Amino acid sequence: MARATEPLVPFPLRVLLGRIAHEWETRRRIFDLPAARFFDASAAPDLSVEFLGRRAATPLGPAAGPHSQLAQNIVLAWLGGARIVELKTVQVLDEIDVARPCIDMETVGYNVEWSQELRIGQSLEEYVKAWMIIEILREWGELTPFLGPDPGPHVFDLSVGYDLAGISSASVAAFIDGLTDGAETIERLRSEIPAPFAAWRGHPFPTLVAGSVTISTFHGCPPDEISSVSRHLMTRHGLDVVVKLNPTLLGSERVRQIVAAELGYQEVQLRSADFNADLSFPRALELISDLDSFARDRGRRFGIKLTNTLVVENHRGILPGTPIYLSGPPLHVVATSLLDELNRALPGKLGVEGQAGTIAVSFSAGVTKKNFPTVAGLGLTPITVCSDLLKPGGYGRLKPMLTALTNAMASAGCADLEAWKAHEREAALNAGYSGPVAAYVAALHDPTQNGAYTRAGTAQLPRRVDHVLETWGCVACNQCVTVCPNDAFFRLPTPDSMEVPGRHQYFVFAEACNQCGNCMVFCPETGDPAAVKPALFLDPARFSMGDRPGFLLTRDDGGVRVTPSPGLEPEVERLSEILNAREGLPVDPADLVPTLS
Repeated sequence: MARATEPLVPFPLRVLLGRIAHEWETRRRIFDLPAARFFDASAAPDLSVEFLGRRAATPLGPAAGPHSQLAQNIVLAWLGGARIVELKTVQVLDEIDVARPCIDMETVGYNVEWSQELRIGQSLEEYVKAWMIIEILREWGELTPFLGPDPGPHVFDLSVGYDLAGISSASVAAFIDGLTDGAETIERLRSEIPAPFAAWRGHPFPTLVAGSVTISTFHGCPPDEISSVSRHLMTRHGLDVVVKLNPTLLGSERVRQIVAAELGYQEVQLRSADFNADLSFPRALELISDLDSFARDRGRRFGIKLTNTLVVENHRGILPGTPIYLSGPPLHVVATSLLDELNRALPGKLGVEGQAGTIAVSFSAGVTKKNFPTVAGLGLTPITVCSDLLKPGGYGRLKPMLTALTNAMASAGCADLEAWKAHEREAALNAGYSGPVAAYVAALHDPTQNGAYTRAGTAQLPRRVDHVLETWGCVACNQCVTVCPNDAFFRLPTPDSMEVPGRHQYFVFAEACNQCGNCMVFCPETGDPAAVKPALFLDPARFSMGDRPGFLLTRDDGGVRVTPSPGLEPEVERLSEILNAREGLPVDPADLVPTLS
């Protein structure tokens, strides 16, 4: 179904870079992330890994999802320590109208979103913009005290779906070609690099933006097409390929036994049709072995990823329609159980547990600060995160994950990740297990150890207060800022001269807000921050659509001029005072569109 309005309008490169310089100068933040949450990957111990023949300074990154769609999202993840970014899945249909709200992280995790919300060409440009910004920030002296002298290498892994017809279409093929050779887009964007970063206008940006692809086999991807899609991407585009597998491989009885009987999620209703239509476990074993041989015969690399989200009936009524897709703690137990089954069925073939297997294994399912060190010890690369980044703290939760790993390694006397994996393997063997995968899965199925993954362990609801959310003033918890995957929200101090409640005021960049609903889930007050807090537009064309009341910001005599939607005129004066203060609008006013006469 075609969408009526654009859910997201990407900011130009000049605006993003201008904001970085302005925000850093005025408040020592980048896209609202404080410098204290930047991760120094150059400090010991060594967390670097190899992913499909490419080095990355850490094994951590955002999963293909809301945190890897816009350029600022990707840059935020990189600042937090992510060094392997799985770009949001792109498919041939790029006018899908996603139902809203689309994210529910109140307890575990549910969503109804799937592929990109941008046009295919916009997705290409966003990924190249992010690539260029990271290359600039790697060498920007302002960040050296926080990122170290060498932030280390990073990898972009593109993601596509969902069938051969779509992936081989001219539009998706051009998208893939534009990432394997980004020279044309890079050259076109050079002129947008603003004055604060003028030294990089002639920078030799690497043109290979992505050399690998993770294939999403979700949303009706025919099982028989997985092989042909993988072969097409290896031969036509010369890509190393990872196939993302679904939790349905365990079978409905086993998944139901884990989720409902063991973990206590009795309300979760599986759908037999989803299991019947998906890839079977025996066929998956054949497919994995065949594609690994096909890749090696052609000098390519092959891997698998565990797992996609779990399709379930909509039992909560918070998100529209059915089905919805389960993630978070229960999926972590299901996905690691599937890893154990595959490792047993393919002895020595998977690149986990220190084995010399040729099949790389990446992971995404309920990763948190608590379990990240153990998951890293299994040898999984990359370890990607989505649900945990949608909790309070947002992108700021990445550094604590990496810090937890470095602390565990330091305590064990491990100087690098290879030593850490060897340490975990030795501990598992000494405990009588075949390896760390089996040991970890046993712990996750042990009622005395798996409390954090159970229904009871995830039942605590977000904090609430008995107050209706208002335009000005609130409890100032900052939750809307940190849980927004798009960095749409920001807060500003209330000027002393203003008689409005609250030390800080909260605002939303309308172009970056797709009304996913996550801020509403975590707001302690009653109301939707995306609808109640002032919506600020930087793009006159988007503002003129008139579907969302707000304020257009333009440049006027070196400051910010505010033009309201009808009915919002009384708020212009106070909004102008806040946005024109020293720690005002985080975007440099010089980068706004000039005021129209």
